[in-house]
Amino acid sequence: MVLKAFFPTCCASADSGLLVGRWVPGQNSAVILAVVHFPFIPIQVKELLAQVQKASQVQVTVLGTWCHRQQEPEESLGKFLEGLGAIFSHNPWLQLCREKGTRFWSCKATYHQMSSTLDTPTEDQVMLIFYDQRKLLLSWLHPPPVLPDCQIGDSTASTGGLADIFDTVARSEVLFRNDQFDEGPVRLSHWQSEGVEASILVELAKRASGPVCLLLASLLSLISAASACRLWKLGPLAFIRSKLSTCEQLQHRLKHLSFIFSTEKAQSPMQLMRKANMLVSVLLDVALGLLLLSWLHSNNRIGQLANALVPVADRVAEELQHLLQWLMGAPAGLKMNRALDQVLGRFFLYHIHLWISYIHLMSPFIEHILWHVGLSACLGLTVALSIFSDIIALLTFHIYCFYVYGARLYCLKIYGLSSLWRLFRGKKWNVLRQRVDSCSYDLDQLFIGTLLFTILVFLLPTTALYYLVFTLLRLLVITVQGLIHLLVDLINSLPLYSLGLRLCRPYRLADKPSAL
Repeated sequence: MVLKAFFPTCCASADSGLLVGRWVPGQNSAVILAVVHFPFIPIQVKELLAQVQKASQVQVTVLGTWCHRQQEPEESLGKFLEGLGAIFSHNPWLQLCREKGTRFWSCKATYHQMSSTLDTPTEDQVMLIFYDQRKLLLSWLHPPPVLPDCQIGDSTASTGGLADIFDTVARSEVLFRNDQFDEGPVRLSHWQSEGVEASILVELAKRASGPVCLLLASLLSLISAASACRLWKLGPLAFIRSKLSTCEQLQHRLKHLSFIFSTEKAQSPMQLMRKANMLVSVLLDVALGLLLLSWLHSNNRIGQLANALVPVADRVAEELQHLLQWLMGAPAGLKMNRALDQVLGRFFLYHIHLWISYIHLMSPFIEHILWHVGLSACLGLTVALSIFSDIIALLTFHIYCFYVYGARLYCLKIYGLSSLWRLFRGKKWNVLRQRVDSCSYDLDQLFIGTLLFTILVFLLPTTALYYLVFTLLRLLVITVQGLIHLLVDLINSLPLYSLGLRLCRPYRLADKPSAL
C-alpha cells in the first residue's frame, strides 16, 4: 500500500527533529505541518499539541521523525530518532531523511503490530508530495474554518480529497503563530520560521496601528462633523460648494481616509482588499502630489507659469474678439440681421474688455496665488488636479457667461415661436391641465401674432449662430475639464493593490474552487 505524505517546502532545510501534523485515515495520507527541533522535552511537546488541538479542532500529533544528514554528521542520530517512536506512538510511524551531499530522500512508513512475544514492524511505500504552506494559506484554497457539524478531534467536515489537506493547514494556523516573539520551550520550523524578525515587526506595527488609527479616526470624524455643519448648507455657500471640484474631491478623499483608518475589523476578504486598494491609491496620490510639488518649486517654475498666464489670457481674449468681429460681419456668407448682430457683438465685446481688465488687475497677485495652490499638491495629485479644473472654470467664466446668454436668448425665441405657431392653429397651452386645448382668437390677436412670428423667424438665424458658436466653445472647455476629472477618477478608483497582486502574487487572488 502507498502512503501519501504532504511535506512543506519550507522544512526541507530544517534541522533534524519530529514531524508534527495530522493523519487523514480515509485517504491514507499524512499532512506534515511543522518540524520540532532538539532539544525538547516530550511532555512539553505533548502539551503544545494539546493546546493546538483545542484551539484549532484538528487532531495534531507526532507523525514521525525527520533527519537532515547534511547538518547532522553523527551516524548515531538516526538510531536515536528511530527510538522516539516508543515515546510518541503513532501508526504508521514516518521516517523521512535527506541524504548527505545529495538530493535524494529516504522515506519509510513503519507499522508496529503487537504479537504475543515481540513487535514485528512492517513497512509501506511513501509518496512524498511537496506543498507551499504560505501560498496555500494566502490563496484561500480551503473550505470555511468552522462548520456546525464539526467537533473536537474529528476530521474536518469537508467533501474530502484535497479539501481535507487545505482545511488542515488553514485551521492549524494557530501552530504557526506560537513563535512570533519567543520560541518558548519548543522550537518549530514552518513557513513563518524564516521570517520571525519580520513577523515581530509586523506584529508590533499591528499593535501600534490601533491607537494611531483611533486618533486619526477621531480627527477625521471631527473634520466630517465640521464639513456637515449647517453653515455650509446656506444658499450661496451650498451653491459654490456644489460647483467646485476641489470640495467634491476633498469630501471624497475624506470618506476614503475614514474607511482606511476605521478601527472596525474587515468582515470579509473582499472588504480587506477594498481597504488595501484605497490605501495604495491614497499613497500613490500623495507621492505623485509631492513629485508635482517638487517640480513646481524647482527652477522658479511657478514664476514662469505666472508670467506666461497673462499673455495667454490676452491671446485668448484677442482670438475671441476676432471671432466676434467675424460674426458681426457676414460669417461664411450668411445674411444676418445687422441691427441684432451689432447689438450682440458689442455686448459680448464689452464683456471681454471687462474680463481682460480683471485679469490685469489680478496679475500682481497671480504668482502668490499659484504658490499657495502648488502647496495643495501635498494633499495629493487629485486635489491639485481638482484645483486646476476650478482655475480653468474661473479663467473661462466669460465663455460660460456667453453660453448662458446665447442659450437663454435662443430658448426664449424657440418658446415664443412655438406659442405663436399654436396661435395660428387655434390652439393654446393650458397651464392648469398641462395640455394643449382649442381656443378662438379675434382678428387683432391674429394680426399681432403674425407680426411677432415674422420678426422672431427672421431674427432666429442670428441668435442661433451665436448660440452655436458659444456652445462649441463651452464644449471645448467641458472636454478639457472632463479629461482632468477622468484622470482624477482613475487615480481614485483604480485597484492598484489587486493589479499588483495579479502580476506578482496571483495565488493571493485565487478563488475557492467549486469542487472543494
